Amino acid sequence: MYSRVGLIADIAAKALLVALLVFGALNPDLAQFAGKAMTGRAIAYPLATMMVPVGWWLFARERPYPFAADLLITAPFLIDTVGNALNLYDSIGWWDDANHFMNWALLTAGFVLLVRWSNLTALVVGLLGIGFGATTAILWELMEYVTFIRNSPELATAYTDTLGDLGLGLAGSVAFLAIRSGGREG
Repeated sequence: MYSRVGLIADIAAKALLVALLVFGALNPDLAQFAGKAMTGRAIAYPLATMMVPVGWWLFARERPYPFAADLLITAPFLIDTVGNALNLYDSIGWWDDANHFMNWALLTAGFVLLVRWSNLTALVVGLLGIGFGATTAILWELMEYVTFIRNSPELATAYTDTLGDLGLGLAGSVAFLAIRSGGREG
């Protein structure tokens, strides 16, 4: 039963993501998509959400499919795209900051679920989670800069925003791990 629910949820999340990305890429002049690199997102996001299925197929087929990890890793891309589709980034001042915090907590949770079956100690898994969160936050900000910040009006405030986003991404990763550990030592 669990795998059926996981499969349906996983397919639904990815299908909604792709539908919203196609809509955004086909309508780049709508206010909520203008200057948001929707074509780049339409290419990159589905590729990113295929990492878990491809990794499982290549390296872990003998294990049950990690639906929870896959959904946790897909969720930030879907949340970001929904935020753009609903124009939340431009209409709610705190939306971007909340996303950087929560989305990195979700990404880190997904990553930790993928590596928890290893023989690594909880401390090592936690440190890997923080490293994963920090690295992906940096890569995200680099891609934002390359795809739409450097040629946009946001360039004037991009440095401060980027530093805040990096800090929030790292904080989201650490917060997830702090909550997860619940005082346990590793």
